[in-house]
Amino acid sequence: MSVTLDIKLKRANKVYHEGETVAGVVTLCCKEPLQHNGIALSMDGIVNLQLSSKSVGVFEAFYNSVKPIPLISSSIEAAKAGKIPGGKTEIPFEFPLISKGNKVLYETYHGVFVNIQYTLRCDLKRPLLAKDLSRSCEFIVHSQPQKSKIVPTPVKFSITPETLQNVRERSQLPHFLIRGHLDATSCVISQPLTGEVQVDKSDVPVKSIELQLVRVETCGCAEGYARDATEIQNIQIAEGDVGHGLPIPVHMVFPRLFTCPTLETTNFKVEFEINVVVILQDDHLITENFPLKLCRV
Repeated sequence: MSVTLDIKLKRANKVYHEGETVAGVVTLCCKEPLQHNGIALSMDGIVNLQLSSKSVGVFEAFYNSVKPIPLISSSIEAAKAGKIPGGKTEIPFEFPLISKGNKVLYETYHGVFVNIQYTLRCDLKRPLLAKDLSRSCEFIVHSQPQKSKIVPTPVKFSITPETLQNVRERSQLPHFLIRGHLDATSCVISQPLTGEVQVDKSDVPVKSIELQLVRVETCGCAEGYARDATEIQNIQIAEGDVGHGLPIPVHMVFPRLFTCPTLETTNFKVEFEINVVVILQDDHLITENFPLKLCRV
């Protein structure tokens, strides 16, 4: 006998804030009446921390600090044991999105070593030989907007062979001057990062100019920290030998779920950086790094 179980939220975008009510319906479709031993609904919010392969075994104390951190957990009985008629049945539900104790509901974030996720799960228990059914559905939590206003402060930069760090043989570098600015490094997460890059001179033709958005995730405790930087996205803003003195616009939208407001807690940190990368025809790679502070207003 075929039975389909589904969870539908009232909000199409599935975005909620702390203090709001997560409401929706559990839908059951079956051709014939269905005997069941109860329908349970649960809501969970968990921070999952993971160690990168280079950090495993380095710190014994890490294994206690990388346990999942529960943020919210509640469950209700959607229906008592009984019979569901054939056809489509909808059971409405509501969960208040309120954290217990002094826990903070962090914003939903899908990273590599840090994952903050909120899910609804419905379990339908069935008698004897029939297989139990379960269905999960993720919803998104946005952190409360900060009260203070953000005043954008432009950051200017100038890259020459002399300003570069981590260079083995400076004398063999071609001569170049790359200037530009970012309109702000304290950014509103729902607005794009903007600015300009300009190649004033370069002995070797330019091959490509790229923008790289990087997540820096730190997991750990008092004994030590594992800090890992990984790429979120890379956007090419210029290809080929661009005209010298020509301003090239910088425009990057922060991807949803893969970015969140900059977060710092006792067990983990989530920070973001932007790299302006210039690749020359002889495959020299020139990178300028800017730490970003993301927030929601």
